[in-house]
Amino acid sequence: MFDQNIVEIGERINKARRILVVSHVRPDGDAIGSLLGLGLALQKSDKIVQMVLSEGVPPSYRHLQGSELVKKRPEGSFDLIFVLDCSDLSRTGHALDGYNQPDINIDHHITNLKFARINLVEPSAVATAEILVEHMLKWELDIDKAIADALLTGLITDTLGFRTGNMTSQALRTAAKLVDAGSDLSILYEKVLIDRTFESAKFWGAGLSTLDRDGPIVWATLTMDDREACGYSGRDDADLINVLSSIVDTDVSIIFVEQPNGNVKVSWRARPGHDVSKIALQFGGGGHPAAAGAEIQGSLKTTQSIILEKTKNELAKSLQTI
Repeated sequence: MFDQNIVEIGERINKARRILVVSHVRPDGDAIGSLLGLGLALQKSDKIVQMVLSEGVPPSYRHLQGSELVKKRPEGSFDLIFVLDCSDLSRTGHALDGYNQPDINIDHHITNLKFARINLVEPSAVATAEILVEHMLKWELDIDKAIADALLTGLITDTLGFRTGNMTSQALRTAAKLVDAGSDLSILYEKVLIDRTFESAKFWGAGLSTLDRDGPIVWATLTMDDREACGYSGRDDADLINVLSSIVDTDVSIIFVEQPNGNVKVSWRARPGHDVSKIALQFGGGGHPAAAGAEIQGSLKTTQSIILEKTKNELAKSLQTI
């Protein structure tokens, strides 16, 4: 069935003329890199392509060629609709409002709900970008420097610079292919993992001032007032969760980010041996054993209390099995 899906995707691409490619809200490097990588490759093969992110491309990724082409809403009809790096359809926000079931879902999240007509889901891949690199040549899609930059960005960001616990030799070989295609690893690494705006650094400070812990669990909180005071325009945590996950003697790190719609965005990171995707799934979210997230309706205080209690219980269960 898996091989059949790969063949069928190639056939659908060949037959299609107008193609829509979308990814998830609060897009990260893999969402943006996969969207641009596939979208630009389809354009290069003479397809009419629209690339859509309902919240647009964050400033930190606008150095990537093709980012200026990304729309917030699709226009017109399409022969083929791709959804990339989304574990469930709701993660696309309003990008597919008014459109039928997506044709193709390509993703690497273990919690993927397989919502499309054709589902190419590879949980062993470190990023959706890795899946695309593996199969694009089979679909007669070439990879030039701009496409390689986008896809390598997906690999770099989802592995935090090739250092997450799910890293494989295959992922390193995939990165090498992209470097051979003209991508500059050192420049991309600096832009997506090292460079930071003054506003995001202030936002980190606001979050770190709330840092707390309970045994092997640490957490921090970011409010709407923090965002306004720091001048930070994003709805995310500015990757502060990755700082929390570096704290020694910690099994699980959590960050709570208040959202303008009254919801709270919760992100988890876990050391090997723990699976936070199980917790996220209970709240309508998803992800991987080591990294997961969910957006929960409710006040910051109530959500924090519920999530901390649930995380403590799940952590206690996993510790009993280690």
